[in-house]
Amino acid sequence: MGQNLQTGERLRPIDLARGHGLSTQAVRNYEEAGILPAADRTPHGYRTYTSLHAGALRAFLALVPGHGHSTATSIMRAVNQGSVDEAFHLIDESHAQLLDDRRTLQAVESALRDLERSGVGSEETVVSGPGDTFIGPLAEQLGIRPATLRKWERAGLVSPRRDLQTGYRVYDEADVRDARLAHQLRRGGYLLEQIAPLIAQVRSAGGLEPLEAALRDWHGRLSTRGRAMLTGAAELEAYLRERG
Repeated sequence: MGQNLQTGERLRPIDLARGHGLSTQAVRNYEEAGILPAADRTPHGYRTYTSLHAGALRAFLALVPGHGHSTATSIMRAVNQGSVDEAFHLIDESHAQLLDDRRTLQAVESALRDLERSGVGSEETVVSGPGDTFIGPLAEQLGIRPATLRKWERAGLVSPRRDLQTGYRVYDEADVRDARLAHQLRRGGYLLEQIAPLIAQVRSAGGLEPLEAALRDWHGRLSTRGRAMLTGAAELEAYLRERG
């Protein structure tokens, strides 16, 4: 490794920085974080880099869009410490998360199809029915806390009625569907203030149309992330080859 660092053209921090629209401080920060291998120093204490450092920087910047800054940092740090298997493990986890997110999107689309088939835009009955449930069982079913459902109610995501005798919240079938939809959208990265109008539009329209744009955007973001992972993998492979 030390021999590799001694070969090739010598680069200053500003040379690395300019090529990627970064500041020299950012380059130094990346070195200190372990994203770049440690730089050699001149007799006067100035950092000098090589093509190996340039390759590390390219790999890191290519990994960030697909894996996020934190995971990309951990991947590069593992590689530079010689723990390549750990880096591969981190990459595998990112791919597994992307697959899980794709499945979440499919679940959202399935939930929306259920909403469309059930005609949630129609007026709801206030008579207790077989699909009614209470806050505890519904929270357990979704794997969330009852406090989360109360928060969603305040945000307008669900609108359970109150039992006239006990005052307990009663969630009918439409409320349960809305809660499931909210849960899936939250997993997809949507904020409460983004979800509430979507659910309101779906319920009033009784169909998928209001969410079609959001679903297309979600599909697009997942595809972009998947392609970014391929680009990051190519740059990381080039860096691994250069490291030898």
